[in-house]
Amino acid sequence: MSDSDLESTKLVIPNHIAIVMDGNGRWAKAQGKLRTFGHKKGVAVARDIVRYCGELGVKSLTLFAFSSENWQRPEKEVGFLMRLFIEALQSEVKTLHKNNVRLRFIGNRSRLEESLQKGMLNAETKTSGNTGLYFNVAVSYGGRWDIVNAVKKASEKGGVTEESISAYTETSGQHDVDLFIRSGGEKRISNFLLWQMSYAELYFTDVLWPEFSNEHLLTAIQDFSSRQRRFGKTGDQVVKEKTTN
Repeated sequence: MSDSDLESTKLVIPNHIAIVMDGNGRWAKAQGKLRTFGHKKGVAVARDIVRYCGELGVKSLTLFAFSSENWQRPEKEVGFLMRLFIEALQSEVKTLHKNNVRLRFIGNRSRLEESLQKGMLNAETKTSGNTGLYFNVAVSYGGRWDIVNAVKKASEKGGVTEESISAYTETSGQHDVDLFIRSGGEKRISNFLLWQMSYAELYFTDVLWPEFSNEHLLTAIQDFSSRQRRFGKTGDQVVKEKTTN
């Protein structure tokens, strides 16, 4: 899509998009393939979505790669996903860095293999000075864990307030989530960024993640652009503020 096309749609670009990438396994099964085949395809789709978000001017993108509950999956699949993370790190970091993307991994790293933890830290360090898209990858992440962890840190530092909790969440320093997208047809949040999504607009699609494209993302953003975000105010107040600004 050209710049003129984007302008004609009058899109409101969300500051922060969060996505649950659901449907890899079901897509692979429909192809007569192993679930691991779907996960590999899902990585390729994620690569395209990261690039497109950077082009659109999205400030933060958070992808739910592996939840704290996903440790309950079959050991063989978990092992494959861990290896896939390492491979993706090795192959993608240079490109992300070249495209001015800042990479952050959010989640409880204590259960991850030492080699993966080291790779994460190296990738974060390498891209820490970049000023473009903030790309958060949630690995071994749970929203409740994030809140509890932030409250503990805030308490240790002298006071628990909304501001102090926000300052110690895994996405500290970034905008709260504006648009939440879930592929694959399920309509739930699944313990993802609970604190950060207090006022997020929710968008669900039946499209399985391996089939999710830039066009699907654009459709979600167009839907987001059509909504009136009130943040507790009345619709009339929002309209009046827009006309006076």
